[in-house]
Amino acid sequence: MSSLHDFKSLALSLDGAKEQIHHDKIAFTYRSKIFATLNEKESRSTLKFLPEEQGMLCKVHPTAIFPVPNKWGTYGWTHVLYQEIKPEILLELLKTAYLSVRPNYSFPEE
Repeated sequence: MSSLHDFKSLALSLDGAKEQIHHDKIAFTYRSKIFATLNEKESRSTLKFLPEEQGMLCKVHPTAIFPVPNKWGTYGWTHVLYQEIKPEILLELLKTAYLSVRPNYSFPEE
């Protein structure tokens, strides 16, 4: 399962991703556009998905991946209890969120 260190490392491994503070939380951005935030106290991250992606992704692990329970959730913002997610799944979730702010980017083939 993923740790706080895993989350930060994976988020910052994405091309051009930066870490900054946004409303007392850590935010991960690409060119000032937020694709993820981190709430260390609650061991929870919030990722930005397209609304049509959100429903599908929440089915992967519904107790650990779920819509933000307010208006932001209807826009695709999704809570992820990162400690319950394997690092390889977390990386795919982060890549999906990253593409919401950088839609024309193609990840290099591994």
